[in-house]
Amino acid sequence: MPRDPLIGLVGKPSAGKSSTLNSLTDATSKVGNFPFTTIDPQRAIGYLQIDCACARFGVSDRCRPNYGSCVDGRRSVPIELLDVAGLVPGAHEGKGLGNKFLDDLRHADALIHVVDVSGTTDAEGKNTRGYDPSVDIAWLRSEIVAWIRGNLMQKWGSIRRRHIAVKATAVETLQGQFSGYGSTAAVVARTLDRLGLKEPLEDWSDETIDRVVNAFTDEKFPTVIALNKIDHPDSDKNIAKIAKMQDPNTIVLCSAISEIFLRKMAKQGYVRYTEGSEFVDTREDLVAAGDPDGGGLKELDDKNRTRVENLKDMVLYRFGSTGVVQVLSKAAEILGLVPVFPVRSTAAFGAASSGGGAGGDAAKPVFRDCVLVKKGSTVADVGRKLMGDAPIAYIEGASGTRVAEDQLVEPGKNDVLSFKIGRG
Repeated sequence: MPRDPLIGLVGKPSAGKSSTLNSLTDATSKVGNFPFTTIDPQRAIGYLQIDCACARFGVSDRCRPNYGSCVDGRRSVPIELLDVAGLVPGAHEGKGLGNKFLDDLRHADALIHVVDVSGTTDAEGKNTRGYDPSVDIAWLRSEIVAWIRGNLMQKWGSIRRRHIAVKATAVETLQGQFSGYGSTAAVVARTLDRLGLKEPLEDWSDETIDRVVNAFTDEKFPTVIALNKIDHPDSDKNIAKIAKMQDPNTIVLCSAISEIFLRKMAKQGYVRYTEGSEFVDTREDLVAAGDPDGGGLKELDDKNRTRVENLKDMVLYRFGSTGVVQVLSKAAEILGLVPVFPVRSTAAFGAASSGGGAGGDAAKPVFRDCVLVKKGSTVADVGRKLMGDAPIAYIEGASGTRVAEDQLVEPGKNDVLSFKIGRG
């Protein structure tokens, strides 16, 4: 199934970006193994948690995803992640990996900026104490803006002259320059709509160009700020400061190392833990709750028992979770992603790719596939994404009624679709 869009993870050295990426990809049902240690960008499969359609239709017991997993109607959907290395101040001037970092970044539809909120690493990732992590948030954005603005201003004279000569619209001219960043005409149009500019492009001042570049950066690279290492004693004051400076809807508090530890303990049979949950149970917890077998869990040694109890107090009970699952959910939210469930039959909810008819077999697996599309996508957009150029005779919705191609897909509406191949 398609795995668009692409979420880029960025962060200075030692901010915990690799731990965050590993915790996002180390899910119950993993697709492939991906190294994260080289300086080249690494692509991996993360798992976004969503409410599956199986719960809505009362068939959770038969939901068997081809990719990811589904437990009691809570589904883990594969989504592609990009690990972008080389973030240091001055990247747009060639420092660190320089423009290679920014060039890799342009492929992303949204960014997750992993910030060491403890303040124990400086701008270059070296150990320190008392560093202000809000500076990191500011300079990531400033690097992207300076990169885009520098490229634009370098050619502005010829861009302006051509714009006048061909009598192009501002959207056409800017898209010609911004397409290299993975932009579309729609993104550029939203950028200009956001600003409400009155003056024609040929009369833009340097200040107006700055406003356009900043607005384009916001539109093309929406960013989730993952404040990592929240269990460190120095983090509280930095969290409070950043919360006053940034849009709270873009901030997620997390402890990637805690999530990795809990998943490791769960896999080894020492604790019972669900990814993204605020609860973790040990054998002792379950025995105390009335289960004499302790859920079949192994006994923790003193060191790990103490660590689990500290993690409960310092992370889970204080913040409600390790925050790692919520990081990816927030990225999906700012992108406006909508899960769509293509099926062969809207009566049986079988796989769109499977053979045979709908049948009457109540034991057949349901909702095998799920694809993520951007908010505002139409039924026809989903059809093109899934079927390519194959002719579609008609499309059925969950009720078995035909759905018009221009209807929007939304959560709970036009999100279960059956595409019938043929000439209509």
